[in-house]
Amino acid sequence: MSLNNSSNIFLDSVPSNTNRFQVNVINENHESSAAANDNTDPPHYEETSFGDEAQKRLRISFRPGNQECYDNFLQSGETAKTDASFHAYDSHTNTYYLQTFGHNTMDAVPKIEYYRNTGSISGPKVNRPSLLEIHEQLAKNVAVTPSSADRVANGDGIPGDEQAENKEDDQAGVVKFGWVKGVLVRCMLNIWGVMLFIRLSWIVGEAGIGLGVIIIGLSVVVTTLTGISMSAICTNGVVRGGGAYYLISRSLGPEFGGSIGLIFAFANAVAVAMYVVGFAETVVDLLKESDSMMVDPTNDIRIIGSITVVILLGISVAGMEWEAKAQVILLVILLIAIANFFIGTVIPSNNEKKSRGFFNYQASIFAENFGPRFTKGEGFFSVFAIFFPAATGILAGANISGDLEDPQDAIPRGTMLAIFITTVAYLGVAICVGACVVRDATGNMNDTIISGMNCNGSAACGLGYDFSRCRHEPCQYGLMNNFQVMSMVSGFGPLITAGIFSATLSSALASLVSAPKVFQALCKDNIYKALQFFAKGYGKNNEPLRGYILTFLIAMAFILIAELNTIAPIISNFFLASYALINFSCFHASYAKSPGWRPAYGIYNMWVSLFGAVLCCAVMFVINWWAAVITYVIEFFLYVYVTYKKPDVNWGSSTQALSYVSALDNALELTTVEDHVKNFRPQCIVLTGGPMTRPALLDITHAFTKNSGLCICCEVFVGPRKLCVKEMNGGMAKKQAWLIKNKIKAFYAAVAADCFRDGVRSLLQASGLGRMKPNTLVIGYKKNWRKAPLTEIENYVGIIHDAFDFEIGVVIVRISQGFDISQVLQVQEELERLEQERLALEATIKDNECEEESGGIRGLFKKAGKLNITKTTPKKDGSINTIQSMHVGEFNQKLVEASTQFKKKQEKGTIDVWWLFDDGGLTLLIPYILTLRKKWKDCKLRIYVGGKINRIEEEKIAMASLLSKFRIKFADIHIIGDINIKPNKESWKVFEEMIEPYRLHESCKDLTTAEKLKRETPWKITDAELEAVKEKSYRQVRLNELLQEHSRAANLIVLSLPVARKGSISDLLYMAWLEILTKNLPPVLLVRGNHKNVLTFYS
Repeated sequence: MSLNNSSNIFLDSVPSNTNRFQVNVINENHESSAAANDNTDPPHYEETSFGDEAQKRLRISFRPGNQECYDNFLQSGETAKTDASFHAYDSHTNTYYLQTFGHNTMDAVPKIEYYRNTGSISGPKVNRPSLLEIHEQLAKNVAVTPSSADRVANGDGIPGDEQAENKEDDQAGVVKFGWVKGVLVRCMLNIWGVMLFIRLSWIVGEAGIGLGVIIIGLSVVVTTLTGISMSAICTNGVVRGGGAYYLISRSLGPEFGGSIGLIFAFANAVAVAMYVVGFAETVVDLLKESDSMMVDPTNDIRIIGSITVVILLGISVAGMEWEAKAQVILLVILLIAIANFFIGTVIPSNNEKKSRGFFNYQASIFAENFGPRFTKGEGFFSVFAIFFPAATGILAGANISGDLEDPQDAIPRGTMLAIFITTVAYLGVAICVGACVVRDATGNMNDTIISGMNCNGSAACGLGYDFSRCRHEPCQYGLMNNFQVMSMVSGFGPLITAGIFSATLSSALASLVSAPKVFQALCKDNIYKALQFFAKGYGKNNEPLRGYILTFLIAMAFILIAELNTIAPIISNFFLASYALINFSCFHASYAKSPGWRPAYGIYNMWVSLFGAVLCCAVMFVINWWAAVITYVIEFFLYVYVTYKKPDVNWGSSTQALSYVSALDNALELTTVEDHVKNFRPQCIVLTGGPMTRPALLDITHAFTKNSGLCICCEVFVGPRKLCVKEMNGGMAKKQAWLIKNKIKAFYAAVAADCFRDGVRSLLQASGLGRMKPNTLVIGYKKNWRKAPLTEIENYVGIIHDAFDFEIGVVIVRISQGFDISQVLQVQEELERLEQERLALEATIKDNECEEESGGIRGLFKKAGKLNITKTTPKKDGSINTIQSMHVGEFNQKLVEASTQFKKKQEKGTIDVWWLFDDGGLTLLIPYILTLRKKWKDCKLRIYVGGKINRIEEEKIAMASLLSKFRIKFADIHIIGDINIKPNKESWKVFEEMIEPYRLHESCKDLTTAEKLKRETPWKITDAELEAVKEKSYRQVRLNELLQEHSRAANLIVLSLPVARKGSISDLLYMAWLEILTKNLPPVLLVRGNHKNVLTFYS
């Protein structure tokens, strides 16, 4: 089908054909609109409009019909195309763009490239236009060429594209496997082990056909549940290399993944030795029969095992393609061996085989062997423990997930089909061997029933053979005694031996490949930093050659030990622990209810997965209880280690999701319970600005909120909203990361506002969640209030008033040097930058000298031009001159020391609490909490309260009684009876000089002049105001004298904050009170609670 741009096409209201769609080309003008309106036939489905800049639009309405027509329309090279240029922000193709939302937009249509991770091997990551660009960019009317705009909209031209293209080129020669060769073949080979040929007949003999089927079924239940859980996990997003480790770590996090990944890789490495030793034992048995022993059985096993593992290593190192070919060949041999057994069961038995217990299919044998007949020391669980390792191996395909074309499809399909096929084979062999072979046989062809002899009622007796003496003496043949029953039953015995070789070698080869792959993925994630050496890969397939060598060495070590019976149960339990965690991962991800848990494999249930996890743990103890305990101990140790190290990774695990759900549930549950005074704790908003700029203020607050209360570091951005929001959003993650890095248990919050007070007011009202809302505002003392603009002072005092209005307590902290170290931080950043430039310059000069020596002066100029040496040098010198002029070290030394004073352990001393006004107890509670902290535990509380001179002892006893009821330990109590006397003249003179620049002195002027001054400078302190609050001013000055007298040597002073009545006390007078009150003192906390009880003596 071909379409053109003529406006006369498709304008009739009824289409002439019955195609599934119709296309109307409509010009955006009056005539075309009228023509379009003539079409009264409504679309059958939702209408999709496309447009371009040439004012022409294609309208496609879907009709029932042949879908191929529509597909051909989209794929044809003759699709509708206008002659006009495309819009600058086309985001679909460079040749034709179907606009979805009209024109003149940067909005890009959904593309998979936007959702890839950086460095994705499946393709480059593309950056979509940001919301800021879409929201504001077009307003600038920036001229953009169509070609460059296409690149922007398509994400082309972004940094790293060339590298991404190179990565794609590098991936060209990579060998990837489909679900059959990559998963199905490997899983079948790993599940079909030696157990199938030399132990399954014994299991049927012990447990009988009935319980034998149950044992196989129970094992399959474990593997099937694990397979279902694994399928759900691996279809919940792209799966990379690492197999079980990758699935568990990305689901449960690095703690579980790192612990199980290490033991899983080790288990696979030791499993190589186990399978190779099994192969070597079979070869040694053949050498014994032919009398061809080399040394002795033990050393022969070591020799053959060592040679075998070297050959297997060579196949693995040669590449995954060679390894896959070897696996296919081994599978063919194994299938022939199994088919050989089934063929042998229908070939008529001869006398020799009958004497060994094989009679072909007999109903009497089936009936006799259906029930169990456990020998001494054996039982259901002991037999199950022997068989279960034969059912493992379902992770063989998942372990090479990085080498699969489509792991999300291959792992579920290949694993589940492998479980089904191998289960059918196990059940078929068990039932067939149970229906053909009796439990005991002598192997003597003369043990036949002679006519007239009494038959003992056994199946063999009914078939003409008397094996009754096997009840009294051991026999060598039959299900219970001969491990080579399958070889005897088969049509051609050597094929069973070949099958045993195939089973052992294929399992060893799979483990030899799996261990390095899993280990490499673990090392790449850098969870164990000491193992980073093994993360490097080689070649197109990123082969872990170092991991191969390590696995080879581990396998060789255990082969040379040749004592694998002890470690075998531990290895089985390592695999089972992996199965348990895979099941638990599926349950945990479902239980966390994360919207990101959307597995494409829908046949799973979280409770079934949990049952599978519990079942795996139970089977671990059934197989070997001490091995299970060892497994759990090792896993717990590794879990604790990884948790302690806290690797810097974020995989969006279900643990994070569940933490969020738990926190949300707990927060909601808190809202259902009324607050109780016994559970009160300071929950603080700290006006630090950036948390790193006022560390001392944050440290003292953190000292009484750590592990007990909420602490929110707040910053207000004042200025043009656009710039403020951009700066705020850009620093949020960085500042929260700083808190985490410095182990400060606090949150960071920021707002953009027109003025500082509005921002703080917003924080006071909106911060927190439910019951976890701030009840205390912590601010630093405004040391520069005398030089600051009046608006800043108004905002500062206004914030205190706002906090009281919202019934929030206030803590003002003052230290001698102040809190703000932003200047120091800027200097440090500049020095670090200069140091980096210096090192870069030295390295460049050194490289250029080497270049000159090797390549001549031409190479030097080339290198210098590339690295812009001439630009860097003058910039460095100018910066150094600036820094030197600041005298950084001398100017900021005291400030730096003051900023860290609360990080240090406080010397033995006192915290003096001047509890002058009853604010509900916050003034007393905060210092008490401080004394519980490790850094403050050597500081004792001294309590100072006001009282009458003639009742000092009575009030001291009363205060001691109150504190004892509050269960607050104290070193001493002081009753201050002379608080309200006038201060000395020198102190009062200092206060008067302090407020002199801010006084109005209206009493010295005529009334008109005074009124004019009040209107022009309403912020000044009037004589009337000063006279009205003269007693309060006296008190502040007198308190400073008392503080100097009693608490000058204290480690910390906690003092009741005076409250300024709104509308009565001017801002400057209030600041003067705070200044004179805390002048020339150790660190001071001015505290005022919200006058609600925070202490109680009731239980």
